[in-house]
Amino acid sequence: MQRSFQPLRFADSVETIDPSEADTAAKLREELRSIMLTTQKDYRHGVRSVHAKSHALLEGVLRVKDGLPPQYQQGLFASPRDYPVVIRYSTIPGDLLSDAVSVPRGFAMKVIDVQGPRLAGSEADATQDFVFANGPAFSAPNPAKFLSSLSLLAKTTDKAEWAKKALSSVLRRVERGVEAVGGNSPLLNTLGGYPLTNPASDTFYSQTAFRYGDYIAKFSIAPASQNLKALEGKEFALDGRDDAWRDEMTKLFANEGAAWELRVQLRTDAEKMPIEDASVVWPEDLSPYMAVATIEVTPQRAWSKERASIGDDQLAFSPWHGLAAHRPLGAVNRVRKDAYKMSAEIRGAYNKCPIHEPREKVALPE
Repeated sequence: MQRSFQPLRFADSVETIDPSEADTAAKLREELRSIMLTTQKDYRHGVRSVHAKSHALLEGVLRVKDGLPPQYQQGLFASPRDYPVVIRYSTIPGDLLSDAVSVPRGFAMKVIDVQGPRLAGSEADATQDFVFANGPAFSAPNPAKFLSSLSLLAKTTDKAEWAKKALSSVLRRVERGVEAVGGNSPLLNTLGGYPLTNPASDTFYSQTAFRYGDYIAKFSIAPASQNLKALEGKEFALDGRDDAWRDEMTKLFANEGAAWELRVQLRTDAEKMPIEDASVVWPEDLSPYMAVATIEVTPQRAWSKERASIGDDQLAFSPWHGLAAHRPLGAVNRVRKDAYKMSAEIRGAYNKCPIHEPREKVALPE
């Protein structure tokens, strides 16, 4: 018999703002700005301050499921409908590193032609963005701790890639030892110990909390098609390829379509499922993830310079592009708002290519 879960209702009072948050947010923006100025000088091209390197750029469709339970029929998912989407796979650093430096991955998705009351700053748009990473919780509990790790990242941007490769090789071996005894180290993964697996096999998480209409939730993306599931845990040889992940995903999607599930985890316990501490994994025994939509792509060329000129240079992904019904919650999300906006503006100005929000399906070139 399936257990019953009672979701907690949303109210503005669920957020608690620390008096020092604005100062921390300003320092975060300065660190991100310094990363971008460094990489602009190196590449003569504007790239993102984090998640600079893309590995796949895909177009597809999001299909909201019919017959969802009432508590899941919220916001974008209130009724069954198909939406065009653009997907961007990436890795965390703000510089374009060789894949021999094996770090965690990101999955960003822009849903297009979304109607309804919108978040402040995106009133003229018609998109809903989701930003995911392949770990169930954020690497830092709050903006202050996030600032500490970002400061280290800023200091090492464009420095000694050969040393990063060597360290990554060692850390992958250490992480395999940790996993062999049933553990997992987010720190080792972040520093370069992530296994050399195809990113298409990963499960991704929003990591932070969001309003979900009348309720509060976290989101997740999980492989649904058998071809993606079959890749889980399977490592491959780099063979000296700096863009191995891009190569592997291009081979995969050139011949095969794929599908994922978009899942929702509703908040049911205020103490064990905090909003302001983004480092806490919400227990699935208190509230399991529920599939509310599928994402499907047909065979296509997953990456090319022509695709990157659109997916990397013309688009920005931010959880603050979206419906009021899916307002980002918690301190980490709040400090992201102006940081993401600043990053897009700097990148667009340097490339002389203004970032814009699409109002209809984006056709990525083959």
